[in-house]
Amino acid sequence: MQSAIGGLFMGKAMAVAAITIVIIMVASWLISLAIKDASIVDIVWGLGFAVTSWVLALTIDGDSTRQALLAFMVGLWGLRLGTYLAKRNLGHGEDWRYKLMRKKRGPNFGLISLVTVFGLQGALMFIVSLPVMFGNSDSTPGVGPIAVIGIIVWAVGFLFEAIGDWQLARFIRDSSNAGKVMQTGLWSLTRHPNYFGNAMLWWGIGIVGAETGSGIIGFIGPVVMTYLLLKVSGVPMLEHSMNKRREGYAEYTTRTSMFIPRLPKKA
Repeated sequence: MQSAIGGLFMGKAMAVAAITIVIIMVASWLISLAIKDASIVDIVWGLGFAVTSWVLALTIDGDSTRQALLAFMVGLWGLRLGTYLAKRNLGHGEDWRYKLMRKKRGPNFGLISLVTVFGLQGALMFIVSLPVMFGNSDSTPGVGPIAVIGIIVWAVGFLFEAIGDWQLARFIRDSSNAGKVMQTGLWSLTRHPNYFGNAMLWWGIGIVGAETGSGIIGFIGPVVMTYLLLKVSGVPMLEHSMNKRREGYAEYTTRTSMFIPRLPKKA
C-alpha cells in the first residue's frame, strides 16, 4: 500500500515537473522570438531548476523538511547561476553558438529552436531534476546522516562553482589580463572549477533525494549533468575555444588538472 502511494506521488511529481518545465521553456522561447536572442536559454537553465523545485515543494505531499531542504539547495544554486549569467550576458548580443545555428537554419530557426534549443534543454532539465522529484515524493519523515553527507557535498560544490565564477569575473574585469589565462586561486587546482562544482553539487542533491532508498534511481540526474559538463557542452567546447584564443593555454593544461582538483604539477 505504501509503495503504491509512493508511486502515485512520484507520478504526480513527474507530471508537475514536466508541466512546469514546458511552461518555462515555451515562455522563454516566445521571449527569444521577440528579442531575437536564443541565448536567454542559458539564463533560464538555472532559474528553471529553481522554479521547478519550488513548485514541487508546494504541490507534492512529502516530508516537509526534505522538501524545504531540496528547494533551498536547488533554488540557491539556480538563482545564483541565473543571475550571474544574466549579469554577464545580457546586453552583449546573442551567443556565438546560437548565431551559428541561426545562420545554418535561416528564417526557420525561430520555430526550429523551440525543439532543438528550448525543447532539448527542457528535456535535460527534467532528467537532471529526477532526484528532486523523488526527494519531494517520499513521505518518510526526517533528514538523516545520508542527507547530511549530501548537504556537505552540495556545499563544497556550490562554493567551488560560485568562487570560481567570481574569481574569473574579477580576472576578466582587469583590462591588463586581456588575452591571458586565468590560473590562480581555484583555477590553479582545476581548469574548470565552476563545472566541477556544478557536477559535485548535483551529486549532493542526488544523495539527499536518494536517502530513503526509493529515490536511488534519481542518481540518473547527476550522472547526466556530469556527462553533459565533461563530454558535451561544458569542458570540450571551452577547451577547444581556449586553445584557439588564449596564448599559453596549452602550457596551462600540462600542469593543471582538467576537472578534479589537485595541486598543480611543477614546471
